[in-house]
Amino acid sequence: MSIPSAIAIYFIIWWICLFAVLPFGVRNANETGVGVEQGNEAGAPVNPMLVRKVLATTVLAGVVFALIWGQMTYGWIGFDDIPFLKNMPTE
Repeated sequence: MSIPSAIAIYFIIWWICLFAVLPFGVRNANETGVGVEQGNEAGAPVNPMLVRKVLATTVLAGVVFALIWGQMTYGWIGFDDIPFLKNMPTE
């Protein structure tokens, strides 16, 4: 895998992990009992903890990228290892 390909794959994995991590620990104004000013959305997060989520996303994306890189480099799991693909007819 070339360096530009690795960067692109990590970038895509990072964004997917960010969207998976964003909802964790979010509480809105209704849940916390905080008053909402006129014109603000009551469902908006009170404390989104974005720095913590960016760090968690970076670590998670690094682990997922390492697994994908290891699979691409060493081929830990092949098509013969997947049970329902063993008996498929080939044309």
